[in-house]
Amino acid sequence: MASAEQHYSPPRPTFDAPVKVLVVVAPYYKDIADNLLAGATAELEAAGASYEVVEVPGALEVPTAIGIAHRQSNFDGYVGLGCVIRGETTHYDTVCNDSSRGITMLGLSGACIGNGILTVENRKQAEVRADPKDQNKGGGAAAAALHLVALTRKFAKPPSGVGFKPAGTVLMAETTKGPTTA
Repeated sequence: MASAEQHYSPPRPTFDAPVKVLVVVAPYYKDIADNLLAGATAELEAAGASYEVVEVPGALEVPTAIGIAHRQSNFDGYVGLGCVIRGETTHYDTVCNDSSRGITMLGLSGACIGNGILTVENRKQAEVRADPKDQNKGGGAAAAALHLVALTRKFAKPPSGVGFKPAGTVLMAETTKGPTTA
């Protein structure tokens, strides 16, 4: 049975520039995935983020899809959604561990990912966790991605180059003489 305990979540971040998020969903358990997706998209919309949704066959494909997008596209963040329910074989352990490890490795390499892949013992646990009106783990995953995007932007390094500056940037030395732009 799921706990009714309340957990703290930091306030929703705000952004000065648009945020673009890719939501990768594995609809193996379609009704559960639909609820996770509803929670995630509601959170993204509340933050003013734009998003795109793509489907993959299962939880193991979620990190691969995010990795492809992270290398080849221009998304600020990613939300991985899916559900793995324990069955009669050890395949459950493989899917849980490998999908989580893949997402963690991508995050450590710089991708801002909210992990919304449920790993549960039974369908009832999944239903409670996926329900946007209950535990709303899809919304929580989207919030995690948004917080990581905000953190990335907060710690962003100023543009640098060798003897050149991007148009419209002000160099620190120029601020003492008054700002000039390129």
